[in-house]
Amino acid sequence: MAYTYTTPWLLVVTELLILVSITESKVPAIIVFGDSTVDAGNNNVVSTLLKSNFRPYGRDFSGGRPTGRFSNGRIPPDFISEAFGLKPTVPAYLDPAYDIADFATGVCFASAGTGYDNATSDVLNVIPMWKELEYYKEYQNKLRAHVGKDKANEILSEALYLMSLGTNDFLENYYILPKRQSQFTVKQYEDFLIGLAGNFIRELYGLGVRKISLTGLPPMGCLPLERTLNILDQNECVEKYNKVALEFNWKLNGLVKRLNKELPGLRLMLADAYTILYQIIKRPSLYGFDAVEVACCSTGTYEMSYLCSEHNPLTCLDANKYVFWDAFHPTEKTNHIIVNHLIDALQANYR
Repeated sequence: MAYTYTTPWLLVVTELLILVSITESKVPAIIVFGDSTVDAGNNNVVSTLLKSNFRPYGRDFSGGRPTGRFSNGRIPPDFISEAFGLKPTVPAYLDPAYDIADFATGVCFASAGTGYDNATSDVLNVIPMWKELEYYKEYQNKLRAHVGKDKANEILSEALYLMSLGTNDFLENYYILPKRQSQFTVKQYEDFLIGLAGNFIRELYGLGVRKISLTGLPPMGCLPLERTLNILDQNECVEKYNKVALEFNWKLNGLVKRLNKELPGLRLMLADAYTILYQIIKRPSLYGFDAVEVACCSTGTYEMSYLCSEHNPLTCLDANKYVFWDAFHPTEKTNHIIVNHLIDALQANYR
């Protein structure tokens, strides 16, 4: 009979410890929106070809298990969460292994392959940004039911929100498919996306969100896939794409300044992942890397998702020697270096 009374008390103590940790931290939760750079596994339950819930993905993750993260291990939100004294991984909202108790200190709504533009999510049938927002509204209600309205509102307003997307809008949509190119010049498309980003942030603000870190585009012309296709230029980085990334990031920075003035209490910052990743790509040996032009998985030239096979004899043995894990995504080591570069600014802004 003793166990009948002990077990409920253990549950109560556990709930109290969660609430105490939430109360003590100025960032009680990490909440994530975006694409494959930050997707913790939501695409696992989506009818799409863009998945990574199989080996060799996740081979360096805790337990050596694939989670749906597009990496050999952890991704940036995981390292950011740990740096703020929260859990070492941020779970995917659609992962049935987790529930609202797990999501109280962090949750990921991101979907690999998505973008600011709804047309981008249609390309590979993934979760569009508006649907990520709907899931967030659902989460708000679940959290209020779980910890009470006042505590939930405190968590939601003090949480750090991460947004990371935009690359797919250009590389998967604009430069591949004819529709947007017939409607916009590249500069007009940049402006179109900036407008969508601003609208999304205003929606979040209206839902009580105040702390947002917005990640700009990476040097997308240096991704192994883009190098592979750049045959005429000896597989160097596609500078046209890098120029667009820098231009778009400059416009994002302008958006950040405007919204911080427009929306009282908003604390929006631009996280510059471009500079540190470009430094790694240009001088990889300084960061302990041997390979930058090709990725670890398979031939490292074009493979990602199902083309990334653990049975390919060319898949590398040590991902820590590679900047990129597959032809589109960084290794866990690269992700960690990027976060280490950004974390001081994040903690200064949001502690």
